[in-house]
Amino acid sequence: MNSSVSTVPITFTIYSTLGLYNFALVICISVLYVSGLCINLFLVLVICVESRLHRPMYVLLVNLSLSGVMGSSSVCPNIIKHLIMNRQETSLEGCLTQVFFTNVYSGCIFCILALMAYDRYVSICKPLLYHTIMTPAKVKLMLMMVYFILSSSSAIQVYLTSRLKLCRHTVDKLMCDSLVIANLSCKKTTLISVYGLCCAICVIVFPCLLVILSYVHIFTVILKTSKESQSKALQTCSPHLMTFINFSVASFFGVIYNRLSQEVPKAVNILTCMNFFVLPPLLHPIIYGIKMQEIQQSINKVIKHRILQL
Repeated sequence: MNSSVSTVPITFTIYSTLGLYNFALVICISVLYVSGLCINLFLVLVICVESRLHRPMYVLLVNLSLSGVMGSSSVCPNIIKHLIMNRQETSLEGCLTQVFFTNVYSGCIFCILALMAYDRYVSICKPLLYHTIMTPAKVKLMLMMVYFILSSSSAIQVYLTSRLKLCRHTVDKLMCDSLVIANLSCKKTTLISVYGLCCAICVIVFPCLLVILSYVHIFTVILKTSKESQSKALQTCSPHLMTFINFSVASFFGVIYNRLSQEVPKAVNILTCMNFFVLPPLLHPIIYGIKMQEIQQSINKVIKHRILQL
């Protein structure tokens, strides 16, 4: 990385224009972030201590929760710091670090949701082969591949972005992303654009297609079963479907916003960021906690055990 470039801080101009909304945003983001952090970590704790939840679906749910914690933690503390402090600047290295973790976060959510959809497909469409296909070793291997591929692809994107020579150093957004830094560069590079598009296809489009294909097969099978079987299948699938739709909608608006960021009001800027990095990590464990009876029972058991200890 060019040392003369890396020493010049990147300034987020949007923070100085928020005025009276500054304090309200600090409170709102802090409450939502801390709530999401506590709920996700509590869900992870419940699944870890309850032996009956040590199954592929819940192992994937733990990783979904931890990915949400990573995504919100890579953005929220920095936003809160910039809102509180008068100096809204960050180094290029800090900006690129945020880009790395936010890229891994978005890819992880889509890939883990795809694995969860595959798990539901095997469970409903091939129940007799479920324990042969979805073994703990295979689930761990799939998760390791997801983390390795996403970390490697994001690291390459960050490296390519770090080689850009920047001619501007002001950003009218709440946080960094790869497109923001590319727009600050002295000249456009097709390599980063093409690589970013390839990564998006691999970690977003393909997982989404896998989810859609899985549910096409699932609904084809359950429509031929009894009403009771249909109800049971929908009960196990509904939290995953709600989570997938929620994150896909948030991602869609995030992509549109990134392309039109210079033309949208500040309120949309703030809401789009919160809609992608703050609300999904908060809502996903709540959706599973409400919809899945086994998790409800395990949560009640853990809480009662804790009360008895007191």
